[in-house]
Amino acid sequence: MAKTGTTTQGLRSAIERSGYYPALVAEAVEAAVGGEPVTSYLVHQETTFDSNEVRRHVTVLVLTRTRFIVSHTDEQTADGTSPSPHATTSTESVRLERISSVVLSRVVANPESYTPGTLPREVVLTIGWGAVNRIDLEPAACGDPGCEADHGYTGNSTADDLSLRVSEAGDGPDSVRQTLAFAQSLSEATVASTAAR
Repeated sequence: MAKTGTTTQGLRSAIERSGYYPALVAEAVEAAVGGEPVTSYLVHQETTFDSNEVRRHVTVLVLTRTRFIVSHTDEQTADGTSPSPHATTSTESVRLERISSVVLSRVVANPESYTPGTLPREVVLTIGWGAVNRIDLEPAACGDPGCEADHGYTGNSTADDLSLRVSEAGDGPDSVRQTLAFAQSLSEATVASTAAR
């Protein structure tokens, strides 16, 4: 389930509609936003199945004129470290000028007959701001199959701070539309932020 909009009250309503510890999530998000006006937001709830347990997770993305705020809330079941179920909420506030990439991947059915404006089957929104970098290394090789020399390593460095997958089948068409709208708002805000420097 994903909800998007452009007001602080709309943000609170979307968090309440998600039904996932709304008082806890709203308090954490509102504290991070402070008094700054909300220009866009996205509330996305995921349910995953882990062995015999059902786990819920909610991600709230908020855009203000100067910042991108991301909040994650996870529930944990009772275990050896805690005798009762509990939830963990974290928020991160990122200045817009730190956003280094906004990647939107679209999956469309029957691309040969695609019509502009058709809703993708799923979208993956990946946002990078340099907090997390993943490095994938592998041994380098040359074109000679008989070569036994050490050619060192080769690899890729990928900024992958946040990745959010939303599908029409799992989340509904409105959630896909809302994710597209938030991605556009964030992309436009980062361009405006870069131009203002």
